[in-house]
Amino acid sequence: MSISLLQAALSLAQFSPKIAKWLSGTKAESISQKILEIAKEVTHSCTEQEAVDKIKSDRRMHQLFEKALLDSERKIELAIIRDKENARTRDIAIINSGRRNRRADIMVVCAAIGLIACLGVICLYKRDLPGEAVGIISTIAGIFGSCLKDAYNFEFGSSRGSKEKDQTVANVLNKLS
Repeated sequence: MSISLLQAALSLAQFSPKIAKWLSGTKAESISQKILEIAKEVTHSCTEQEAVDKIKSDRRMHQLFEKALLDSERKIELAIIRDKENARTRDIAIINSGRRNRRADIMVVCAAIGLIACLGVICLYKRDLPGEAVGIISTIAGIFGSCLKDAYNFEFGSSRGSKEKDQTVANVLNKLS
């Protein structure tokens, strides 16, 4: 990955803290490119450095950049909502056709077995295991627990407040589209 690409994207993080959060993931290079494309488009610049300089020096460019980032984020959030909606619709169609979603069943069972196995190893061998091993196994158990939590959230939905927020966001995004 080009260091200057990531550095240029990080230099824009002072204008929008969410950029730093986006760049902390595994897709930092592609996100950097997208952020810099937005910056160049907004500022009508040919280079990344020129775009960064214009956003730093011109308040109007900074505002236009923020607006473009919000619009991009809105599209991403809408895609996530639609993806979850499509996955749930697919599951409902599978159940209505009289079949089972074996893939989901296997995933949940494997996560449960993994969690139980990790906890079992810690309980049975706690005295014989060094502290580092207990820490690693506990971390793995936490990952399996998180997988189960995600499965329950998908299957039963999230909390009522979160559902209301999702519905409000979906309504606002649909009005803006």
